[in-house]
Order: sequence, then structure tokens, then C-alpha cells
Amino acid sequence: MAVAADGSLTLDPAEGVTSAVVRALAEGAAPPPPFSARAFAPLPPVPPGERAVAVDQTNRSVIAGETVVVKWFPRPSRAPHPAPGLLSHLAGFTRTARPYAALYWEDALVALVTAYLPGARDGWEWCVDEAVAGRTGFAAEIGRLAAELHLAMATPSEVFPDPVRHSSPAAWAGRAEEALREALTLTDGEDGAWLAGRAGALRRELAPLIGAGPSPLIRIHGDLHVGQILRWSGGYAVVDFDGNPTVTGADAYQPAARDLAQLSTSVDHAGRVAVRRRSADPDATAAWAASARSSLEAAYADALAGGGRAELLDLSLLRPFEVEQECRELIYAARHLPRWRYVPMGVLRSWYP
Repeated sequence: MAVAADGSLTLDPAEGVTSAVVRALAEGAAPPPPFSARAFAPLPPVPPGERAVAVDQTNRSVIAGETVVVKWFPRPSRAPHPAPGLLSHLAGFTRTARPYAALYWEDALVALVTAYLPGARDGWEWCVDEAVAGRTGFAAEIGRLAAELHLAMATPSEVFPDPVRHSSPAAWAGRAEEALREALTLTDGEDGAWLAGRAGALRRELAPLIGAGPSPLIRIHGDLHVGQILRWSGGYAVVDFDGNPTVTGADAYQPAARDLAQLSTSVDHAGRVAVRRRSADPDATAAWAASARSSLEAAYADALAGGGRAELLDLSLLRPFEVEQECRELIYAARHLPRWRYVPMGVLRSWYP
């Protein structure tokens, strides 16, 4: 662990550290100070060996002994992290990778240890495959998964005994406008000029947030896209409860529609990837995305209603949150992954020809 003069932290675990850490945790050994561990469940025996997960991601994940995954945070923050509390609250929710432990350096979360799901592939792989093949059967399944997650979030626990709140939506419009302004500032070149020319249309899409009424609020996933949905030998599982990397200081309780908007638009993103990287037909892929999104949203609403919590979804918020999310995708591209910009720009160009 390196500590800069300004107090910021940098973590770069060497090869073998992951295996050593999980073996120590499995044996009940406490990490050396100033490290500490918060246990969620006993670790199973972990065989020797480790391998890194070779996908684009902000963090670094390492599979130890084909049994557990340790997700290291290369730039740990001393700010409160949402994942440990959410994972504790979701102790009875079985459609995620089972959490085993959280590792801290003083007050900064440095790693999460969860179960490894055999054969797991994230949505930037399996959903792109579905786009290329034109299959939409997955959409209803992940729509139900998202609803089941929100039903679990809305169920009281010792961690969150009052998990559903109602409050003024006054901050939503300001948050969305800030995202639009930042996207306009950070997006340069031809894309930036095009975006500036559609700023008025984008603001009109966000306008319903100004007059929105009170809506039920829950602890949402916060970064729910297909990349966070693993397809594995046991079906589908949602992972990575780290929150949105482009948002700081937001209320932890948000409308369920915010998660749904991001998940639904990410299906369209997978289609954009299929066109760019797999030479999928653009028109057929656009039709695929529209059909899949419709099926996903319908299944989500049906599952919420079946769970007796239809009121958790405020449909009037869905479109404004979709627009805000595309702005956040542009922010993410500018800050973390410039080559990603073609994805949100492709979606926005299809919305505002």
C-alpha cells in the first residue's frame, strides 16, 4: 500500500498475495495491522493457484484456487463504500456471488472476497453473443433478476431495518443537469459539436425530473449494466455493488427506475459492441436491442407486481434516467476509457438523428 503526500492511496498486490490472503482468511488468521477484515461467511478451503480476470474493468479481480474471487481496488478511498453494507443486507439473496469478506486498510476498503461462479461470463461477452445471434430470451430473465434484487433491497434487515423511504425528488433534476453539463464539457471533436447541438433536446428529456412527485426510494445497485450480470453454470447472478464510478456524494437511497434505466440501456450498448467488434448488422441489431429492452422492462414490472411491490417502479422517471445515464457513459469514457465513447454516442445519435 502506497500513501501519497495528499493522503490518497494506491494498491498494487503482487503475484501470490491474493492466494496468501485468502488462505489466511480461510484459516481464521487476522491480517496484520493496519489491515483488518470484516467477515460475511466462513471461507471454504482454497486450493493453491491464482489467475487474473482479463477484462476491462476499473478494479483488478483475481481468482484464487478456482474457488473465490478477490476484487482489489487499486485506488482505495477512505470514503464510506456501499458494498459491505449492501452485501450484509442481501445475506438471504442467493442470486449473487456469495460474499465472504471485506478487507480494509485503516478505514479504506481495499478488497472484497466473494465466491467464484464456475463458467461465469459477464454481459460484455454473453450479451454481445446474444446480439450477434439475434436471441432475446435472456432479456426477460435478467429483467426478473433485477426485480428480485430490488425486492430483496426493499425487505427489512438488521442492516437496513427501514429499507424503503419517501422523500423529495428535488436533487434529481440538478444531478441530471450536472451530468449533461459535464458530458458537454468532456466530449470534444465532432462528437462534442454534435452533442452541443442536441443539448436543448436532451434538457427537454430531463425536464420531467423538475416536476417529479415523491417516489419510493431504496438502496439500489447503482451501476447495474449487463457487465454486472454474470451468466454461469447456475444461471444468472448480479455482482459488483460498488456504485456508479461517475457519481459522488449522491443519496444512497434512489428510485428503482435508476437501476432499470441503466440495465435496459446497457442492452443497447451490447448491441453497439456487437456491431463494432463482431460486424453484426446495424439494422438487425437495433431491432434486437429494441425487442430485448421491451421484454426486459416488461418482465421487471411483472416480477415487481408479482412480489407485491409494483409501486417501487415510477415509469415517469425511466426516460429521464436513461438520458442521464448516456451522459454518464460519456463522462466514464472521458475519465476512464476513451475508446468507449462510440457506444453512448451511437445510442444518442439513434435517439436524436
